[in-house]
Amino acid sequence: MSRSNYLFTSESVSEGHPDKICDRISDEIVDAHLALDATARVAVETLVTTNLIVLAGETRCAEAISPARLEELARSAVKDIGYDQDNFHWEKSEVQVHVHPQSVDIAQGVDAAGNKDEGAGDQGIMFGYACNETDNLMPAPIDFSHRILKEMAVKRKSGEFSGFGPDSKSQVTLQYENGQPVRATSVVVSTQHDEDLTQDDVRELVRPIVEGVLPEGWMCPEEEFYVNPTGRFVIGGPDGDAGLTGRKIIVDTYGGAAPHGGGAFSGKDPTKVDRSAAYAGRYLAKNVVAAGLADKCTIQLAYAIGVSKPLSVYIDTYGTGKVDEDEIALKLRDLVDLSPRGIREHLELSRPVYARTAAYGHFGRAPDADGGFSWERTDIAADLKAAFGIS
Repeated sequence: MSRSNYLFTSESVSEGHPDKICDRISDEIVDAHLALDATARVAVETLVTTNLIVLAGETRCAEAISPARLEELARSAVKDIGYDQDNFHWEKSEVQVHVHPQSVDIAQGVDAAGNKDEGAGDQGIMFGYACNETDNLMPAPIDFSHRILKEMAVKRKSGEFSGFGPDSKSQVTLQYENGQPVRATSVVVSTQHDEDLTQDDVRELVRPIVEGVLPEGWMCPEEEFYVNPTGRFVIGGPDGDAGLTGRKIIVDTYGGAAPHGGGAFSGKDPTKVDRSAAYAGRYLAKNVVAAGLADKCTIQLAYAIGVSKPLSVYIDTYGTGKVDEDEIALKLRDLVDLSPRGIREHLELSRPVYARTAAYGHFGRAPDADGGFSWERTDIAADLKAAFGIS
């Protein structure tokens, strides 16, 4: 029996957080390869620290991308995020490129050949989740945390918050009653800032953003509203902490409200099931909830490297389901081919649409006209309703 009355907290980090800089650079490299070759294979990691950017990994592409071009992509991403600080500067930082061709052993295991369909790019388990707490069918704590930082970034880049730096974090704790969120009990926001801004200055700039994101009447008590609780956040970004690709997997997904298989997304092309099957899991779970089959839904998919079919499809609706979970699983497998190729084709994932996913969450975003966030569509909800007689 799940609890119905509790506090739950989720955090987000901005595009200027060191780990998110790395996710962005790695995904810019994925996009650059997919723009040249829809069948490209990419697995590239990034490290950043004081005035240093390191790229490492494997690629395969019909048209090779030079180290100079990879360096250019990295610098452009850092510039767009907003780093021109003395100790981390888009133009002055050293960039090292250590990217080499994909392993032939991996290639022969995952490529289609003869009667063998394309296999999964790795073994692993992936989870998808959706719930009816918000309009975008996301858990409310992570959704609010993302929205606070995204709005702060918009104001920073427009010049309205000219004293703010790119590095920031948020954390929202909500009170749940009868399984639904009803108010915030605490909110934490930390943001990099210029030396001439005081803690009180930052607090009053951030306050209206938080109040605007939270539903009316949900603002936490004043004594539980923490802004830059250390009192000062001038040194930030990679000058303060090193960053690596793939270290914010809970921020990227559901803020801890659902299980996670452990695989990161950024820097990986869509043949890697760490990425594509997690997107498929979200797509399926979201359509289950959108169809009214359950109030919340977790889906687990499991794969083995070189094997095209999923080893298992598991569904948990936490006692909120209107129909049998096994029947839902069977219907979903009828509607969507869950092989790596089937997922990629159904969601049209072989497009250069990944750099935009690198910050503020991979889920809960509106689908873009060019195919970005296609996994957020609810286009099979009507089929699910019809299959189970849901009006």
